Parts: sequence; structure tokens; C-alpha cells
Amino acid sequence: MILSPRLLLVGLGNFPLPATRHSVGHLIIDSLATRLGIPLAYDASVHGHHGKGQVTHPTTPYEVTLYKSKSLMNVSGPSVQKILRKSSHTPQSLVLIHDSLGHKLDVVSWRLGGSANGHNGVKSVISALGTPDFHRLRIGIGRNEGIDAAEYVLQKLSNHERTFWAPYGQGLDTVLKDVERIALG
Repeated sequence: MILSPRLLLVGLGNFPLPATRHSVGHLIIDSLATRLGIPLAYDASVHGHHGKGQVTHPTTPYEVTLYKSKSLMNVSGPSVQKILRKSSHTPQSLVLIHDSLGHKLDVVSWRLGGSANGHNGVKSVISALGTPDFHRLRIGIGRNEGIDAAEYVLQKLSNHERTFWAPYGQGLDTVLKDVERIALG
């Protein structure tokens, strides 16, 4: 019996601050849930919302578990570790979706492993898992040099950004292509 590929897609964000640039990972998980028809439910044992489903692909269907933590982003590592264990995934099957000031607006950049590049949420996940060897989809939020970075990331997403990352937006198409590339190797 051949097993289908399995991925755990985790969106980083600050649950109390939805629809901000810093919470774009949560928005993308919500959009994926809608697009793929995967309901998300709260689970106190992993301190977050998750759901599981199959993604249809012409040659190889694959399974995804979607997850967003209720922990604040900078301390989300332990909850990511809990969902990883609960869903029987390995760090190599993890796809962490997070904001990136270092990438232009609306750009998705895939990376396997490496440093956190100063992102405290990624640092927390690396620390909790004990390894940097997992996939990352860095979501470009741009940078406004006239505004402090901490203030900028906590601003609400623009109408353009919300539409771009919506369930049938162009950005979500790009995210799904990268997820498919990771799933199918």
C-alpha cells in the first residue's frame, strides 16, 4: 500500500489581532480551510484551531492538516510542537506560513530550513522543535521605511492584501502551488 503525502500547514499570527500583517499566516489558514472545504475546530489540547482533509491532485492526492495557534506568535513554538505530535507529523512535513518584512508585498517565498532571520515566531518554533529543518512559506508584507517595523506589522491589512490572500485570491493560488510542490517532492 502506498501512503499519500501528508503535510501540516501552520499559519503564524496573533489571535487577538486578526487581519493585521503580522497575522497574515492565520488569514491564509482560514482561506485554505474555506477553499479546501476543511472545517477548523478549537482543540484545547493543542491550544488552537485545526482540521484535516484531502487535496485532490491528478497524480497524487495528499493529506493536509491546517492549524493556527491561539498563543501569541512569539511564543507559538510549544503549541506547534503539540499539534505536530498529536497529528503524528515529523518536522520535515511541517510548512510554517508567516509574514516577512524582507520580502516584497504579495510575494510568497518557499524555503527549507535555515535561520529565523530575526522572526521571533519562527525562533520559537525552531526552539520548541529543536530543529530548523522544516518548510517555510514566507509571505511578503513589504516594509514602510517611514514607520517603525513593530508598528507596521500590527497595522490592518489593506483591502488589496485581504483580497489577494482571500480563498479565491491570486496569493492563495501561489500558496497552493508551493504546498503542492512540497507535497509531491
